Amino acid sequence: MAKLALFITGAWMHTSSWDKFRSVFAAAGYETMAPAWPGLDGKPAALRDIPPATIYGLGLKAITDHYATIIGLLDTAPLLIGHSFGGLITQLLLDRGLGTAGIAIDPGPIAGIVPGPVSLLAATPPLFKGPKGTYTLTRAGFGSSFANTVPAADLPALYDAYVVPTPARIFYEAALMQGTRVEPARRTQPLLITAADRDRTVTPYLAKAAYGIQRKSPARTDFRQFADRSHFLCNEAGWEEVAGAARDWAASVGA
Repeated sequence: MAKLALFITGAWMHTSSWDKFRSVFAAAGYETMAPAWPGLDGKPAALRDIPPATIYGLGLKAITDHYATIIGLLDTAPLLIGHSFGGLITQLLLDRGLGTAGIAIDPGPIAGIVPGPVSLLAATPPLFKGPKGTYTLTRAGFGSSFANTVPAADLPALYDAYVVPTPARIFYEAALMQGTRVEPARRTQPLLITAADRDRTVTPYLAKAAYGIQRKSPARTDFRQFADRSHFLCNEAGWEEVAGAARDWAASVGA
C-alpha cells in the first residue's frame, strides 16, 4: 500500500504553494494531496477579487473538522504536513488521534504561547476586519513580513501566484487561545516542528515554544531550524533543503 502525505496550507497561501513539496514526496513513493480550506479551491486571482462567502466567519474548528472529514474518508492514514496555520491545524488533528505523524512547518501558535512583538505586528491587520470579515495579505505585507528574504523583483509574480484571502476569525482565535489547545500527553504520533531564523510571521521563538510544549508527549518530538529563511521557506530559494529534511524525517519515523 502506497504511503500518503496530506498537505495543509496556512493563512494566505493557495494549495498550489505545496506543488514543490508534493513533487519531492511523490518521488519518494508517496501519494500526495493538498485539499483547500473550505471555499478556497479556486484560482488565486479570482479568490482575491471576490472572497468566497464561505470564508466569512470561518473558524479553526470548522477548518480542522473539514480536514478530519477528509482523513476519515481515506483508505490510508496520512502523514500530515502543515505550514503556518496549517502547522497549527496539523497539531490539532494529531491531538484528535488522526494521522501517522505530523510535520508542523513554522506553525501558528497553540494555546499557552504568547506571541512576541514581531509576530503580533504581522497578525494585527486582520483583527481590524472583525471576526466575521476576511483579510488578504497586502503586497507590502507579503514582502516585509511573509517573504522578507525573497528578492524584491520576484515578489510580484509570487504574490499573484499564491496569495489568497483568509478568514479573520482565526487570528482572533489564535490571539485568545480559543480552540488551539492540545494535550501532548495523549499524542502517540511523531511530530517535527520547524523554524526559520528570519521568519517575521512565526518567529523562531514561537516555534521553539510549541516544541517546548509538545516535547512533553511520550511520542518522538523533534525540532529543526533553517538558516536564512523567511515564512515563505516552502517556496523560496533553498526550499529543496526544507522539503528534503521533511521527507527524510518522515522516513526516519516510518510515516
